Amino acid sequence: MDQPLGVRLGAEALGTFLFFFLGFSGIAIATDIGLDAVGTLGIAAGFGFGLTLAIAAFGHLSGGHFNPAVSAGLAMAGRFPPREVVPYWVAQLVGGFAAVLVMAIAYSGDVTDALHTQPGSGIDDWAALVLEIVATALFVMVVLTVATDERAAWNGVMAPFLIGLFIFTAAATVGPASGGSYNPARSLDPVLYNQEWGDVWIYLLGPLAGGVLGGAIWAFLCLRRPTPDARFETHRETP
Repeated sequence: MDQPLGVRLGAEALGTFLFFFLGFSGIAIATDIGLDAVGTLGIAAGFGFGLTLAIAAFGHLSGGHFNPAVSAGLAMAGRFPPREVVPYWVAQLVGGFAAVLVMAIAYSGDVTDALHTQPGSGIDDWAALVLEIVATALFVMVVLTVATDERAAWNGVMAPFLIGLFIFTAAATVGPASGGSYNPARSLDPVLYNQEWGDVWIYLLGPLAGGVLGGAIWAFLCLRRPTPDARFETHRETP
């Protein structure tokens, strides 16, 4: 990324706004018009393909994080400067909060309450935390491979689709149990507006821990130098 930091932060804010605007819109339609108008898969698609479009539009400028857990995970794996993590977090929160404000202006007060992330029925807080950690760790490993590892055949042009596909899949399959955040900004921004702080700790701690864990595991597995085969080395050196 050769863009100045200010340009990259602007792209992160705008991309996060696009991502959250489409994801939150699905929740808004389900709340004000009815779930039948969009369906649970429609809500998952709003977040998944919203992220795909945000990366396609602005990822070439900022790297397309749009998620504090991704920024932390990339830094842990040595793929992003640690000193820029906090500025990226601020930009992501600003962009996401703008999306919350649009929801508050365009829809009823019930919508901003519905944006609150919480565990599914019958799922306790610690189970939701574990699911958020695991899903976010896997997500960050996918991001690192498809967006940063040139050895992968699907690296590069497929990255926006594959990253969005993960979020769509995880939102549809794990989200009903965990709350489906995988992104601290996605859960914190509505809370900053409606001040419902009860469950937010799950969606700050879980994704951030998962992002760091995913970055560390990926770096351990994918950045290790291959060990030469001793038999091959011996055979090669034999006259």
